[in-house]
Amino acid sequence: MERIPDDSGPYERQPSVSTGSRIAGYELQREIGRGSTGVVYCARDLRLDRTVALKLLPPELARNETFRRRLVHAARVVNEIDHPHMVPTFEAGESDGVLYIAMRYIHAPNLRLLLDQDGAMAVAPAMRIAEHVASALDSAHAHGLVHGAVDPRKVLVVLGEDDGLPLYAYLTDFGTAGPLPDEDFEGPGVNAAVDRYALACLVYETLAGEPVFPQGGGEGVRWLQQYAEPHFLSQMCPGLPPDVDGVMRTALAKAPGDRYRSCREFVSELRAAIDGRERRP
Repeated sequence: MERIPDDSGPYERQPSVSTGSRIAGYELQREIGRGSTGVVYCARDLRLDRTVALKLLPPELARNETFRRRLVHAARVVNEIDHPHMVPTFEAGESDGVLYIAMRYIHAPNLRLLLDQDGAMAVAPAMRIAEHVASALDSAHAHGLVHGAVDPRKVLVVLGEDDGLPLYAYLTDFGTAGPLPDEDFEGPGVNAAVDRYALACLVYETLAGEPVFPQGGGEGVRWLQQYAEPHFLSQMCPGLPPDVDGVMRTALAKAPGDRYRSCREFVSELRAAIDGRERRP
């Protein structure tokens, strides 16, 4: 895990810890990332003598019993699934009022960092990342687990050495979202449709080099998601055929029932459109 750019504002609610502090058998070595849901440290597991990524969450979340249960449940489900594109979770719990989650340490940049540095990705690496993330999400959904906060900061990308293509993408931070977003524009409730919409937004930004709705922020984005239509992806990325616009229209549909039934179906249809193959009716 490399440093996460702080694009969500300063994280003011960090627990009172520092390098050398010990939490639940982990010794903090250095900070490697921070965002709206916590601070991530490279830490040493003193019991098993291994390096881990240890995420510490805001104190107010430690006092939220519903959130604590969801965090522990997500950690257990991720371990049960043992998916190749999910960052394995070793442990989640609370120690002296500090809520933490210990994960495998992966030395790789996140997708947000890559997009900020290099802009839009070429089709081949973008689609490989999309396929890996889609596979992880569909597996999670099959086990009743919703991520709820999919965005480029949550995707770690292991770069290839030969062809320069990403060899692997990992989806991290299952269960660490605060109150889950309500992207079910036709009614209450949060389900897998939230993740499918978020994946479509991630894929759009990876290919276009900018978010689906870059004009807004906070509530502005919320309004745009409900009422505005995004620019055609084929216009943002001229090398793509117009057929991709129909795929993105479905993936970003306002009504969850109008979206694709799974993340992999969306990615498969997008690849077919890019390759010029006939898509399923």
